[in-house]
Amino acid sequence: MNPDPVPLNGARFRSEPAELYRELRREHGAVASVLLDGDIPAWLVLGYRELHQVTGDPVLFSRDSALWNQWDHIPDDWPLLPVIGRGQPSILYTVGERHRERAAMVSDALEGVGPFELRAHAERFADELIDAVCAKGAADLVADYATLLPVRVLATLFGFADEQGPGLVAALNDMINGREDAIAGQLHVAASMARLVADRAARPADDVVSRMLAMTLSGHSQHSHGGAGSGGFTHEEITQDLMVMMAAGHQPTADWIGNSLRLMLTDERFAASLFGGRRSVAEAMNEVLWEDTPTQNVAGRWASRDTRLGGRTVHTGDLLLLGLQAANHDPQVRTHGSALTGGNSAHFSFGHGEHRCPFPAQEIAEVIARTAIEVVLDRLPDIDLAVPAESLTRRPSPWLRGLTELPVRFTPAPALGGAPA
Repeated sequence: MNPDPVPLNGARFRSEPAELYRELRREHGAVASVLLDGDIPAWLVLGYRELHQVTGDPVLFSRDSALWNQWDHIPDDWPLLPVIGRGQPSILYTVGERHRERAAMVSDALEGVGPFELRAHAERFADELIDAVCAKGAADLVADYATLLPVRVLATLFGFADEQGPGLVAALNDMINGREDAIAGQLHVAASMARLVADRAARPADDVVSRMLAMTLSGHSQHSHGGAGSGGFTHEEITQDLMVMMAAGHQPTADWIGNSLRLMLTDERFAASLFGGRRSVAEAMNEVLWEDTPTQNVAGRWASRDTRLGGRTVHTGDLLLLGLQAANHDPQVRTHGSALTGGNSAHFSFGHGEHRCPFPAQEIAEVIARTAIEVVLDRLPDIDLAVPAESLTRRPSPWLRGLTELPVRFTPAPALGGAPA
C-alpha cells in the first residue's frame, strides 16, 4: 500500500526539513506523493539519481506547464500560481530549440556584466547598508542587509534607478513566498519590468535589458543555435525572462548570504573568518549549498507520458517537484555526511540539465554573496550573534529556505564617510 500524500507546508519545513526529508525517503522511497495548497497532488523527487534522471530528460519530463493535468482544479487566485506558472511566456516554460535560443540570449546578456563593475556595485550597496546600521551596535543582517542587497545590485545591472530597489524587494519576497500577497507581488514586478523594457527599447543604455533587446532585434547571440526561429522575441517574452532572472537571482542569493553568515556565526570551524580570515568564506558558502541550500524545492516538471520513476507510477500530466535539498542529502550518494562538501560542487543547488541556472548567473550570485559576506567581516570585525542559535527561525516557504532574522551585535563604528550613520 502506498503511504498517504504529505502536505508540502507546515512548521517542519521551517524547523527540521532534513529530518522530514529522511522520513519521507523511508516511507515513500525516492519519489514521495505530496499535496500543494488546496490539496493539489504532486510528486516530490527526493533521490539524487532520480532527480538527475528527471532534469536530464527534458522530453519525458517537460518544462511545459500546459501539460499539467490539474489545471481544471486551479483557481485564478491560487497562491502558488507565480511559482507554478500558467500561460507565462517565460524561459522557464519554453522547451526545445526555442528554449535554447532564449537561454543563449540570457547568458550572453549576463556575460556582458564586467566582474569589476559587478563587485563595485555590490560593494557600494553593501557599504551603504552597513553605514545605515554601523553606529547602532546592533542589526538584523536579514532584514537590514541580506534581503536588500542582491536586488539592488541586479536592478542596477538591469537598468533600474536605485530608488526602485526597495519596492522590488518587497514585491519579489511576496511573489516567491507563495502566500496571500503572491499575486500582487507578481503584478508589481511585471509592471516594473514592462516599463523598463519599453524605456530601454526607446533609449538603449549599457545594461542587461538593452543587450537582450539588441540581440532579439539582430536575431542572434554569440551562442545562438541558428535556424529560422532564432531571435525575434517579443517585449512580453523579454519581460517574463527578466522577471525570472530577478526572482531567481535575488531571494536565493539573499538566503545564501544569510545562511552562510549564520553558519559562520554559529560553527566554530569558521571562527577564524570572523577575525580577519578569508579562506573560510568560500568554504562556508559551498557548505551551505550542500547542507542548507536556499532553493529547497523547485516546481517543476510535467510528465509527457505515463512512466515509472523511483518505483512509482507517474501519469501523463503529473507535476514533479525537484527536491534539491533532499537529493543533496541522499544517503545512497552521501555515504559520509561531510565527504562531499568542501570544494565539491556536485550538489543540485543550481539545478541540472537544460534548465539549470546559467553559468553567468551563478557567477553573478556568487560574487554578490561573497562580497556581501566580506563587507560584513571587514566593517563589523567583532560581530557576534545576539540571540541563542537555536532560536533562529526560517520563513514559511517550502520552496526557499531562509532565515526570518539574524540579529547580531558589534562595537558601534562610524559610517565610511566618518559621520554617524
